[in-house]
Amino acid sequence: MKLYWVEIHGAGPLLTAVAEEAIHQRVDAVVSDDPANLSTLPPTVKKVLLTKDGSLGEDLDGVDVVILDAERERIHELSATYPHVEFGRYLEVTDAQTLDAACAAAQEWAWTVLRFRDETKIPLEIVLAAAHKSQGSVITVVHDTDEANVVLGCLERGADGIMLAPKAVGELSALKAVAAGGSFSLQLEELEVIETSHVGMGERACVDTCSMFGENEGILVGSHSKGMILACSETHPLPYMPTRQFRVNAGAVHSYTMSMAGRTNYLSELQAGGRVLAVDADGRARPVTVGRIKIETRPLRMITAKSPSGRVADLIVQDDWHVRVLGPGGVVINVTELQPGTKVLGYLPVEDRHVGYPIDEFCIEK
Repeated sequence: MKLYWVEIHGAGPLLTAVAEEAIHQRVDAVVSDDPANLSTLPPTVKKVLLTKDGSLGEDLDGVDVVILDAERERIHELSATYPHVEFGRYLEVTDAQTLDAACAAAQEWAWTVLRFRDETKIPLEIVLAAAHKSQGSVITVVHDTDEANVVLGCLERGADGIMLAPKAVGELSALKAVAAGGSFSLQLEELEVIETSHVGMGERACVDTCSMFGENEGILVGSHSKGMILACSETHPLPYMPTRQFRVNAGAVHSYTMSMAGRTNYLSELQAGGRVLAVDADGRARPVTVGRIKIETRPLRMITAKSPSGRVADLIVQDDWHVRVLGPGGVVINVTELQPGTKVLGYLPVEDRHVGYPIDEFCIEK
């Protein structure tokens, strides 16, 4: 989970609404150049005073972090004066000289907030490389969610956090989904296969992504939103086909899969440029970009598996030996070899769904 800072002092008449939305979205920090804007915030939000002229008022009560556009000597001096406050440095990177200063700041300070003048992300990559072994955090100013996606992917690791001055109420919700887009964990369960059967012909979807899957990675797929099985990627050699490490032969087109921010999508509605979750056998999940969906008519097989608590997951896949699912410990199992008693890995969300979003309402799937 990346850090998610919101700059509110330029919000004008929207200041109160943006501050309330920031609290509701549980941002990591609210940033202002006026301590008065921070004084009413709850203790659950980090309060950051950012001043670009290097000056400070006398009263820093209620301020957690001070970010200054000042020389390091001045910041050290103020840090000694206010030992209860964390200090960091703000820099605008416009040329080689300010880039060098940004690299040095990222190696020294607990917090470094950077604004880059040019659209290229090469300067940010240089700063991140310079700060690779430092203990501080690099927060990068972004203009919108598209830029946030790019910033958080630089050098694979990305900036430690992003800071946005929202232009409209509602913008923070989209940014939060971006900030949460790094790797995280899902609670997988061991399910026991209770039945497999041939179910005739139908359309199945291969999900081709813009990423290479690991050997024990795949995507979660199921006929019901509350029960999914971990379909294996094509990372393991097959005797009659080349290995395609970017692909999951996922299942019938009606099936659900997990995408961003807890949402589900039907396999049939995925398209190039969309996102799905790659999940490994330990439950570690990461978003990957869809490059193509390949839908073809094939014989289909249904797999039904049950959790120890009695919850059931169904998966309909292409009925062929080279289609695989993952079992405990990342064991790869050909779907044609599944039989009652075989253990597979699954995910059992509890929420009902409306257009893919989790919702609390009456719903039966069968």
